[in-house]
Amino acid sequence: MSKWFTPVINRFNKLVPGLKKNATRDRGELTIVVPKEQLLDTVKVARDDAELRFESCTSVSGVHYPHDEGHELHVVYSLLSMTHNHRIRLEVAVPEDDPVLDSITSIYPHVDWHERETWDMFGILFQGHPHLTRILMPDDWDGHPLRKDYPLGGVPQKFKGATTPPPEERR
Repeated sequence: MSKWFTPVINRFNKLVPGLKKNATRDRGELTIVVPKEQLLDTVKVARDDAELRFESCTSVSGVHYPHDEGHELHVVYSLLSMTHNHRIRLEVAVPEDDPVLDSITSIYPHVDWHERETWDMFGILFQGHPHLTRILMPDDWDGHPLRKDYPLGGVPQKFKGATTPPPEERR
């Protein structure tokens, strides 16, 4: 376990109460589970506090847990402190029937395309995003292909005029 984990968790807990009990240390990595209502406050503290100084959000990605009722969609933010040479993850869960989360582009403008990709692939709506449109799939594409309930094959390829056979029919 890294010696810096405890001071970082304690600092977050002091500045954004309630996060300490949601920190996970596993395989030398620190993940803090953040309630969606506290996301913007937590990210702002992570960037602006001199003891934390997570200057960059290096990625935003989605995860779909269809059996985690009420928390089916997760967004994982990887933060980097170049000042302190630390990396952490913030994880936020939203329900599939209300997949809305505040955009962090006002804090880290460079995550614009990361949030667009997460919306495109998982259907998580980033409220306040400056231009939330598809980035990988065609504009008229139905669904979000990285969700686990998305069909694996036989999806018509509108832009090619062909279909992808189901997995069991592929070579």
